[in-house]
Amino acid sequence: MRLGCLFSGGKDSTYAIYESMRCGHEIRCLLTLFPPSNESQLFHFPNIGITPMVAEAMRVPHLVSSVKGIDLCCELKALESLVKQAKAKYDIEGIVHGGISSRFQNSNFGTCCNKYGLSIFSPLWNRPAIKFMKELISNGFKTLITSVSAMGLDRYWLGKIIDEKALDKLIELSDRNHFNLNFEGGEAETLVLDSPIHHNMIDIMESQIEWDGQRGILTITRVGLRPK
Repeated sequence: MRLGCLFSGGKDSTYAIYESMRCGHEIRCLLTLFPPSNESQLFHFPNIGITPMVAEAMRVPHLVSSVKGIDLCCELKALESLVKQAKAKYDIEGIVHGGISSRFQNSNFGTCCNKYGLSIFSPLWNRPAIKFMKELISNGFKTLITSVSAMGLDRYWLGKIIDEKALDKLIELSDRNHFNLNFEGGEAETLVLDSPIHHNMIDIMESQIEWDGQRGILTITRVGLRPK
């Protein structure tokens, strides 16, 4: 099928694209909403502004729009407008998203798709957390942690790549502190720097850490593309 993908540049949406392509679907476009703050109920916030460059690295057309407010109504209105645009411009038949267990997100995305006669695809739905995180590593996803906001995740994790050693430690911390290992509850946010569907690698040239003692963000201030 011809699909658009709700895209943040993070591990979930990027892996959902990867899985969709492996199943033979055609990703016609990426759709990104820029929320005004990290209080968004539906959309990723940290470093969302670099997604046009990530889309360029993946060589997929990219549609972007801004959310005008922080309430759910504003977010849904912006989403519907962008989905309508994607259907008109790229003749998509459905929307892919990287949701794993959030019924709230899945329901709202599904309602939007139904409004425009589109199918909804959730290729990661109910994927066990450890299995998913190991698949990311084994399939060559270079995943960077860009924010943390859960007990057990401190400043050390900002800017860390999730490799096998890091995952072992994250599993231990998740068990001890009872946070969701796949971060879907907002415990952390990520950016995929490279994967099998990237034609170029994302090269972070400048960044800065903001840490308040309990949570923090790695803000990327200069970024480029590097040949693989």
